[in-house]
Amino acid sequence: RHAGTCTMLPLLLLLLATAHGLDRVAYEPTLASSDLGGRITASTFLLEQPRCVFLNPNYTGAVIWLVVAESDGSNFNNSLKPGSPGTAYQSFPGGNPFYMTLGTNLQQYPCTPNPGNITVLRVGTETSCAKDPMRPTCNGPLPSPGPYRVKFLAINGSGPLADTVWSEDITLR
Repeated sequence: RHAGTCTMLPLLLLLLATAHGLDRVAYEPTLASSDLGGRITASTFLLEQPRCVFLNPNYTGAVIWLVVAESDGSNFNNSLKPGSPGTAYQSFPGGNPFYMTLGTNLQQYPCTPNPGNITVLRVGTETSCAKDPMRPTCNGPLPSPGPYRVKFLAINGSGPLADTVWSEDITLR
């Protein structure tokens, strides 16, 4: 009897998350192929784009955000809004252990990219907005070697729809 209860726990947790309106997508963000130069630098890293990840028709019109966190991102609250004080790059890592950046329409991540399309995201490239509080979703340089973890979050006008699991730790050079 006890073993059956334990095997049902993950299903119950999934149903609870779905009941609250947030789907967990079984996708783990990964670093881009090691063939690419500059995959990890002192202040940036390259991720594969989340293609064929948010397939549910209910996600149409969603904006996909990248959440960058210090290694333990477990305290990230999915209901926080991009650009809010609680998710601003300028407060990372001193005030916030995470920030949200690179908001992109879901349509920009088709399952099959057109030949010649860029299929990676470089995290940490925008130096011009790093100290600009008017740009809280800045994709600014990462301030230390880390480690960091990332996940993707799909949001529409009514709030968060789905998120991915956290990546493995990413440590910069």
